[in-house]
Amino acid sequence: MDTHRLSQTVQPLLGWFQAHARTLPWRADREPYHVWLSEIMLQQTRVEAVRGYYARFLAAAPDVFALAALPEAQLLKLWEGLGYYTRARKAQACAQEVAARGGVWPDTVEGLLALPGIGPYTAGAIASIAYGLPEPAVDGNVLRVLARMECFGESIGSDKVKKRFREALRDIYPTGECGAFTSALMELGETVCTVGTPSCARCPVAAYCAAH
Repeated sequence: MDTHRLSQTVQPLLGWFQAHARTLPWRADREPYHVWLSEIMLQQTRVEAVRGYYARFLAAAPDVFALAALPEAQLLKLWEGLGYYTRARKAQACAQEVAARGGVWPDTVEGLLALPGIGPYTAGAIASIAYGLPEPAVDGNVLRVLARMECFGESIGSDKVKKRFREALRDIYPTGECGAFTSALMELGETVCTVGTPSCARCPVAAYCAAH
């Protein structure tokens, strides 16, 4: 990937995100539990659908200790409608492990990856947003943005390509604004560089996009 060209997108993206970011409840702070919970819920689920679930879930389980102790019937009832109940069970297993650590989340990517149900994407989201580490969170939206920016001709679904994109992004992460940059890339893919016809006229980095 052209990391020099990619690096030129950092400041325009950050400026755009500051001006246009949606107000979402899980963006109110950088608490690892909140970042983690929102990312687990947002997997294959629309943002607007998650808002209500997130609020109800936090009311019942405001921290890892409460989630770890939640009866399974109540857990699955809270999750009802989000689908993929395996995610809920893995989330509780993760909460139980963090609770056993005294409620302290790992502050390294390696430590996060060792927790149940956390893969490279979720680990990157927590590491960058909660801890300010230069670790990308490459989901479908970010893959699409980068593939279009590079006019990438290969399939973007493979682990090899995801790793390649993560490495390219890692080189350009802005010191002190890692969380904002992660969120900006996600936001661009969700609201501007969308599936189907992207809104290129509204894109803050169209000038650096090979596909455009």
